[in-house]
Amino acid sequence: MGKPTGFKEYARKDRAYKNIEERIVHFNEFVIPLAGEDINQQAARCMDCGIPFCHQGCPVNNLIPDWNDLVYNEDWKSALDVLHSTNNFPEITGKICPAPCQESCTLNIEDQPVSIKTIECAIVDKGFEEGWVTPEIATNKTGKKIAIVGSGPAGMAAAQQLARAGHTVVLFEKEQRIGGLTRFGIPDFKLDKKLIDRRMEQMAAEGVSFKTNTHIGVDIAAKTLVDDYDAVLLTGGAEHPRDLPVEGRDAEGVYFAMDFLKANTKWVQGVHDEDQVISAKDKHIVVIGGGDTGSDCIGTSVRHGAKSITQLEIMPAPPEKENKDLTWPDWADKMRTSTSQEEGCERLFSVITKAFIKDDAGKLSAINCMKVQWQQDEKKQWKMQEVAGSEFQLPADLATLAMGFVHPVQKGMLEELNLEFDAHGNIKANTEGDKAYYTSIDKVFSAGDMRRGQSLVVWAIREGRESAYAIDNYLMGSSNLAC
Repeated sequence: MGKPTGFKEYARKDRAYKNIEERIVHFNEFVIPLAGEDINQQAARCMDCGIPFCHQGCPVNNLIPDWNDLVYNEDWKSALDVLHSTNNFPEITGKICPAPCQESCTLNIEDQPVSIKTIECAIVDKGFEEGWVTPEIATNKTGKKIAIVGSGPAGMAAAQQLARAGHTVVLFEKEQRIGGLTRFGIPDFKLDKKLIDRRMEQMAAEGVSFKTNTHIGVDIAAKTLVDDYDAVLLTGGAEHPRDLPVEGRDAEGVYFAMDFLKANTKWVQGVHDEDQVISAKDKHIVVIGGGDTGSDCIGTSVRHGAKSITQLEIMPAPPEKENKDLTWPDWADKMRTSTSQEEGCERLFSVITKAFIKDDAGKLSAINCMKVQWQQDEKKQWKMQEVAGSEFQLPADLATLAMGFVHPVQKGMLEELNLEFDAHGNIKANTEGDKAYYTSIDKVFSAGDMRRGQSLVVWAIREGRESAYAIDNYLMGSSNLAC
């Protein structure tokens, strides 16, 4: 905790954002950090609540009251140590995590939670500024070699942990640079990729080797890794997107959201030229899907100079304010507006896409839509019904399908290994017991979205750390790694 009466003495403050007019002309981050004294006061607001429900809300089990107390007492270096004890990359979670910990904060009962994400970012930023974040190089090498496939948060966290345990770790990535979807899937205005680069420098000093432009199952047979390494960890994510098989789906101008976002972020980061960007400039844009990926498409389209942006959500509009008695400390269903949505778009709820309309050249020109309503049946299951006579049409030159991902791509590496899948098409592997993160193939483990399905960065980091413990234990008979 911070100060027992701090929550009474200090009003809640959080990071601010640069003005919309200023930030939409570039792809840089636009968050304005809090000053040191403000951070100290916000940490003081962490109350003596008795049961820290924030622990329940945080998938990486961050010791939030502990580092709040240390920040309040201005022991920043110890706060950094505590923060790193559960989270390898707090500078990433502090930027892009939706912060379920804040939803679980006892002060959120009155909508005034501790500004946990802001404090988390301040701790790690100060750590880098002061030079406290240094390589943790293993004093003894085990002689064991581990291949990790997929360099997103799960793969990076596992690689760092296993290198610190003394193993030789090679991290394989099919894209041009390390980071997975945090590198190319998340726009730079939400996450400056220099944060990934400086962690890579630390990891390289710790002994992690990076192999980019290497698609396992295409460039190198998956069986080669199994034969050549003592253990293989699969952390390739859930990259098979949910499609929308309606009339006109083949129209030119209909893209999966991640293809649209990757093309832009690779240009921003200098990986390819501007002529490879899928541009929204002077176009009517329709984003199908109301989640974070859809918001990223909106923010990108705004910066391109789109003529109009409409976001479609199949579900009804959530309530403006949640019922605390029914939801707290769990994640609440309530209206949330992202910074990208604030920058300019029309949001339509309870709407489905019926058809994509093509012009004579086969290019997208409009989208036929229809309103729906949701009702519970006798088993209390929600059912969707189309509203008769509610058809309408939207002009559209470009549409992005941001409806999530169904499971990992199975063709290639996973089929070659003949792995067993769960009912959802993810790699089958448990997280408990002596066989935690083991797949159906000896020596092969899996973690992150490739195992659990589409999820949050914090869950990926947690599973990366836990799978590292499981692999270290498998190779050495025991493990001292924290997870």
